[in-house]
Amino acid sequence: MQNKKADINFFALAKRMKRPLILDGAMGSLLQQRGVKMHSALWMSLANLENPEIVKGIHDEYIEAGADIITTNTFRTNPLAINRLTSKKIKGLVRKAVNIARAAAGDLPVLIAGSNAPAEDCYQVKRTITKKELEANHKSHIEELYSNGCHFILNETQSHFDEIKIISNYCSDNSIPYVISLFFGNDLNILSGENLSEIIKFIKDRNALAIGFNCILPSTMIKTKRLIKNTKHWGFYLNCGDGAYTDDNIECGISPKEYAKHVAEYTTLSPSFIGACCGSGPEHIRELKNITDGNIKSQNSRKN
Repeated sequence: MQNKKADINFFALAKRMKRPLILDGAMGSLLQQRGVKMHSALWMSLANLENPEIVKGIHDEYIEAGADIITTNTFRTNPLAINRLTSKKIKGLVRKAVNIARAAAGDLPVLIAGSNAPAEDCYQVKRTITKKELEANHKSHIEELYSNGCHFILNETQSHFDEIKIISNYCSDNSIPYVISLFFGNDLNILSGENLSEIIKFIKDRNALAIGFNCILPSTMIKTKRLIKNTKHWGFYLNCGDGAYTDDNIECGISPKEYAKHVAEYTTLSPSFIGACCGSGPEHIRELKNITDGNIKSQNSRKN
């Protein structure tokens, strides 16, 4: 496993820059919009093999729009999904996805986040696999992402406490830089029933680079403000889709400018990173870049 100086917190550096790092937007829904076929529970992971030029092109567009962080197209390259649905080897698929992202980043100061999703469906409440399978799934996928060149692991849409514990303990024990990004309902409970405040406290004690919130609606994000105030490194990328979370086809439901207005409400609370989730595209990220540029100009004018 590569040593990437896990003691460096990229989001602490962002605080010193006086602006949040900009995470990219959606990959899967954008691939859909560009005619790439969805492969059942593998989502869009096979695009790394079948349409690598489109995947790289999307990374390129996000970087051009102002993203400091691009996310590998590995939301469904985890062992449980791969082994059950295709004969393709996970090592080759993960490596291909990371290499595409690295090629897009080139020599630019762009971080590569390795996407590690829940082992089963993101919105599935009842666990259908064993604890042993769950542990093996995450350890293998995280190791593959990190050893192939990701700067940190972005554990996305996590909403089961057993899974959060496995990921956090494994990354912390092995000095792998990681972020846990949470999905939860309007009651601020994750799908396994625990309250968001309990989960945040647990993650804080496990050396995570930052705590994130993703795929939730802007109306749900508003309810987190009290918790955010006591969290040093945090960030979010909200659902921009039109329709239900579980829809197979995801269209944009929040315009870039409208989304930027939602995000701007939280800039005074010093997020470490901001981005966009399902249904978003490069224009959403460009608008977020405009927000951070405007804040920097405003700060400089006050100093002068």
